[in-house]
Amino acid sequence: MARSESRPVVKLRSTAGTGHTYVTRKNRRNDPDRLVLRKYDPVAREHVPYREER
Repeated sequence: MARSESRPVVKLRSTAGTGHTYVTRKNRRNDPDRLVLRKYDPVAREHVPYREER
C-alpha cells in the first residue's frame, strides 16, 4: 500500500533558536495550518514551542 498524502511527514523546529528538530506526521484534513507543539528542547533544557517547517 502506498503512503497516504493526507498524512505528510513534517519537521518541527525549536523556537528557542537552538536548531533542534523533531520529525512527525500530521493529518492535513484536521490540521491544515502550520502545526505548533510544545515539546522538550534538550539543548535549551526546557519545554518550548516547536513550529512546523515547510
